[in-house]
Amino acid sequence: MTPRDRPPQPPPSPPPPQSHPTIEVMVVDDSAVMRQRLKAIIESDPTFRVVLASDPYEAVAILSKSVPGVIVLDVEMPRMDGLTFLRKLMRQHPMPVVLCTTQAERAVTALEMGAVEVIAKPDWTNASRLNEWSASFVETIRNAARAGRLPVRDDRAASPGGEARHSADVILPRVPFRPSPSITDRVIAVGVSTGGVQAIQQLLTGFPPGCPGIVIVQHMPPDFTQAFATRLNNDPKIQVEVAEARHHEPIVVGRALVIPGSAHGLIRRAGTGYRVELADGPPVCRHRPSVDVLFRSAAQAAGPLAAGVIMTGMGDDGAGGLLEMREAGSLTIAQNEATSVVFGMPREAIRRGAAKYVVPLDAIASTVMSWHANPDAGTWF
Repeated sequence: MTPRDRPPQPPPSPPPPQSHPTIEVMVVDDSAVMRQRLKAIIESDPTFRVVLASDPYEAVAILSKSVPGVIVLDVEMPRMDGLTFLRKLMRQHPMPVVLCTTQAERAVTALEMGAVEVIAKPDWTNASRLNEWSASFVETIRNAARAGRLPVRDDRAASPGGEARHSADVILPRVPFRPSPSITDRVIAVGVSTGGVQAIQQLLTGFPPGCPGIVIVQHMPPDFTQAFATRLNNDPKIQVEVAEARHHEPIVVGRALVIPGSAHGLIRRAGTGYRVELADGPPVCRHRPSVDVLFRSAAQAAGPLAAGVIMTGMGDDGAGGLLEMREAGSLTIAQNEATSVVFGMPREAIRRGAAKYVVPLDAIASTVMSWHANPDAGTWF
C-alpha cells in the first residue's frame, strides 16, 4: 500500500489538561452538621479534599498519620478548646490554620498565636448571603494554603457564587492630586492582609507618640476589627493610641485608626488636616475594606504629604492604589519577602513599580519617620 492509499490518520490527541495536586484540608469542629456543611463548600473547589475531626484529640490522631495542608478550626469544643489546641499545634508542628468563629476576642488571640486567617461563621438562614460567604471562605482556604507555600490553583470560577471583581472606581473615582496651601499635615496609610495582626503590632511599636496620624486597613471580618484595635491599644510596647475608626473622625498626630471590617475607609481633607470617611459599597479586589480604596483616597487627599505602606498579604489589593500614591508624590514602601508571611500584595506592588522602597518589617517605621523629618516632601517623588 502506497502512502497515497493509506486512510487518513486522525489528528493527534490534545495533551491532557495539567492536573493540580489535591490539598488536604482538615475541619475540626464538634458540630457534625457544621463539619458536613464546611466540607461541601471547601470541596466545591476540586483542589481540596476534606478530612473531618470532631475535636482536637481526633485531630491529633489524624495528624499522627498524615499532615494536612490547612486546618479549619472551631473555638468552642469539648475536652479541649480550639485555642489550646492551636497553641500546642504551633509549638509542635506549625502549619496554616484558619479560625472559623464568631468570637472576636478569641479570633484576635488566635491570629497572635499564628493562625493565618480568621473568618466569621455564616448565618445559615440567610440564603442570599450564603453564596458570597462560601466564595470568601474558599478564597480564605486558598490564602492559607499559599501561606504554607503549597501550590494552589487560582481558578476564581471554582468558587461557588463567584462574585464580580470591582476596582476602586465603584467607591471613589480616580482624579489627579490637586495641592492645597491650607493642607500641611502628613498622614500614613497602611494596608495588610494575611499575617497582618503580628505585622501591625510590630510596625506600630516603631512609631513615636509624635508620628503623623495613621490609617490602617487590615482584611478582617466585621466586628473583629474593634477587638483588634483594642488589643493594639492595650499593648504596652505601642506608644501611639489605637482605635477603630468612626465616620468623620479626625486623623491626628500620634493616633492610629483601624478601618472597621464592614466598610471602606477613605482619607478626606478637613481644614489643615484629614478625617476618615467610612463608605458602604461592594468589595473592591474582593475585600471590604479595600487597601486600594484607602490608598487612592490618600493619593487624592495628601499627595506628597502621604506615606503608603503595603505589607504581608495574599492577592493584589493595594498595588494599584500604591502606584497612584507614588504618582502623586507620596512616599511608598513595600514589606520585603523575607519578613512577609505571604508576599503576594507586596510583590504585586513591586512588580507594578509602586514601591519606592522595599524594606524589612522592622525598618518600615524608621523609613517613614525619616521621611517625616525631611521638610522637602517632594524629594520622595
